[in-house]
Amino acid sequence: MSKTSLEHYLAEHPFFHGLRPKDIEWLAGLAQPLAYEVGDYLYHEGDESRDFYVIQEGLVRLEVHTPGRGYLTIQTLGPGEVLGWSVMMPETRKTFDARIFQATRLLAFDAAAVRKRSEEDHHLGYELCKRFSRVIGERLQATRLRLLDLYGQPH
Repeated sequence: MSKTSLEHYLAEHPFFHGLRPKDIEWLAGLAQPLAYEVGDYLYHEGDESRDFYVIQEGLVRLEVHTPGRGYLTIQTLGPGEVLGWSVMMPETRKTFDARIFQATRLLAFDAAAVRKRSEEDHHLGYELCKRFSRVIGERLQATRLRLLDLYGQPH
């Protein structure tokens, strides 16, 4: 994907839509394309949060290991979705495993660079924090619903 088409993709993407053109241009320059196959892990629970990701195609399952039950899927994410909300907090660890469920192409954005730029440019930092707050809310809701599925039925 050329830088111009990547800038257009990001400018139209719901997560980035409305950011200033200079911020879109900077993010497009930061984006690293990645590809994974079914069964690969993007990251594991406890890994350092080094990147956040935008799924371009494919499916990624967020999973958590539970004693006696094995791996439980909390949420399945698809094209256009963002994962890695903890990128805005330094020295944060991943809270789920992210396993590739369908061959996936995504864009990775370096956490340290995003945090540094956000500290230097508070407008960008505030905009990204608002957007990541929505992602956090979605993850919490998905986790809540999954817990209700598991434990909400009387025995």
